Amino acid sequence: MISELQNEFHDLPVVEFPTDDATPTPNPESPVAWRVSAESYDAPAEWPEVFAKFRAAVDPATVQAIVVGTWSDPYEKSSAHVVEALVAAADEFPNLRSIFLGDMTFEDCEISWIVQSDVTPLLTAFPRLEHLKVRGGTQLGLAPVRHENLRSLVVESGGLPNDVVWAAAGSDLPALTHLELWLGTENYGANSTVEDLAPIFGGAKLPALTSLALSNSDYQDAIAEAVATAPIVPQLRALDLSKGVLTDDGAGSLLAGQSLTHLGSLDLHHNYLSSAMQERFRAALEPAGVELNLDPEDADEDDYDGTVYRSVAVGE
Repeated sequence: MISELQNEFHDLPVVEFPTDDATPTPNPESPVAWRVSAESYDAPAEWPEVFAKFRAAVDPATVQAIVVGTWSDPYEKSSAHVVEALVAAADEFPNLRSIFLGDMTFEDCEISWIVQSDVTPLLTAFPRLEHLKVRGGTQLGLAPVRHENLRSLVVESGGLPNDVVWAAAGSDLPALTHLELWLGTENYGANSTVEDLAPIFGGAKLPALTSLALSNSDYQDAIAEAVATAPIVPQLRALDLSKGVLTDDGAGSLLAGQSLTHLGSLDLHHNYLSSAMQERFRAALEPAGVELNLDPEDADEDDYDGTVYRSVAVGE
């Protein structure tokens, strides 16, 4: 849910590191995910300053997860200074396994206003990192990498640049079990195509992948058609094509393609499927025990002067 701050991150409760000097720093007996934030507006301290206080107050060697909340003026100032601060302190965090960069709600900054930066240095500086989650696609950068230990990669965006999609698809991630890309809409900077996803569909660099989400896309029909014959599908247990502009055309191709009865779950909510198509999915997959999320009430078509407009779930 992007409308609420994360209260749990990879099975750890999220604890806010206090920025008020008068507030005592929590000292949890059990591991937690620490949220480190600076104020979005009129910040008394920049994020690296808050991070320095955090490192002085909490033994970095005990930290397993960091949730980066807001930084000062995230709608115009990129996350580069946040990434640089994390990378510079990498040696202090030998047990850091999870990073979430950009845990903000619309009250802090709309998702497509969040100015990100190149996050590749996080993967190179933290070779033991297992989970990386990023929110926001504006100015986001990523280069193809090989990472031996990354188990989940999640990028939530209203519009993902094609070079980031291409880099994620082209990365060599032998331990990755969950890949989630919110591809977004061209109205908010998305310019990828289904061809950019080809390495994911092939699966050669993703031998452990069991959960795949390619969602929130203008070209959801083309994705569904590619998935229908994608070599990676038999190894999946969860498939998510939700939040996009999937119609009966793409859904029909998906259903007519390779078997999906081995899946544990198939998420197609917030799409544009007819009642008849939804019933076809139920008849084909529910008897096999596949958990379906169709949720037909979430997506409404707008009809203006005879032209039908469809939109992704998350844009601005």
